[in-house]
Amino acid sequence: MKAVDDVTFDIQKGETLGIMGESGSGKTMTALSIMRLLPYPPAEIVSGSIELDGMELVNLPEDKMREIRGNKISMIFQDPLTSLNPLMKIGAQIAEVSQVHNKASGAEAKIRAVELLKSVGIPEAETRASEYPFELSGGMRQRVMIAIALAGDPELIIADEPTTNLDATIQAQILSLLKNIQKERSTSLLLITHNLGIVAWICDRVAVMYAGRIVEFGPTGLVLENPFHPYTKALLKSVLRVDTEKGKIDTIPGDVPNLANLGRSCHFAPRCAYVMTQCRSEDPKMIEIEPNHWVSCFLY
Repeated sequence: MKAVDDVTFDIQKGETLGIMGESGSGKTMTALSIMRLLPYPPAEIVSGSIELDGMELVNLPEDKMREIRGNKISMIFQDPLTSLNPLMKIGAQIAEVSQVHNKASGAEAKIRAVELLKSVGIPEAETRASEYPFELSGGMRQRVMIAIALAGDPELIIADEPTTNLDATIQAQILSLLKNIQKERSTSLLLITHNLGIVAWICDRVAVMYAGRIVEFGPTGLVLENPFHPYTKALLKSVLRVDTEKGKIDTIPGDVPNLANLGRSCHFAPRCAYVMTQCRSEDPKMIEIEPNHWVSCFLY
């Protein structure tokens, strides 16, 4: 079974790339593959290439990969409560990254931890640094996760659904924080989400994933304003709008397919309103439909 298959994209310095799609489309597995954090066994990378500044990561020895994680690439996970160590104080968890990757002394790392807490908008940072994760709110814990991600001065931050389970106000604060940090540090950001509003607001380009593959890719404005793939169109129609009939939301019929039984076909064919005979027997390839806008569909 291939949870992610033939996924290709690039991220430029200082760019925000969004990956969006339904749950089970392969977004998080793509991120874990980049970080080399797949649970092995059973998961493994069987082919392909992952490059960072020309350095191949797929076959990099684990000790070298540990130097990359938190230093060159950092990841903000979905649930900070399960990602943070419940037995360590907040400040100590941030300081640990500075000590490992920046070779900072204990005293320097503590000062750096407080500075990072302040930079992500946590009030009374000195006091918070001495608290445990359970003593903080969900929004505060997510800010701590961002501080940990920043501690090693990474070139790339991967944010996997960073606003899950947060209310709308806190979501906006967290996203604004990420946007400002990226602008100030020229850090690249890979943002995984199923929220089209977030993609429209924060992402420069977007990749739409379905059943382990990218089906549409391009600048955010082009993809959202002029979508070509039937799946992208269906996603956009499923968003509640103020200019449509009150309470009416279009849904996508059917379910996400079982990745163990995909076969050689368009994976979206069973749910597609435009399905053709060719779609059920052949695998569409990505084509450039307009400059920098790619789609995988036999309609084009």
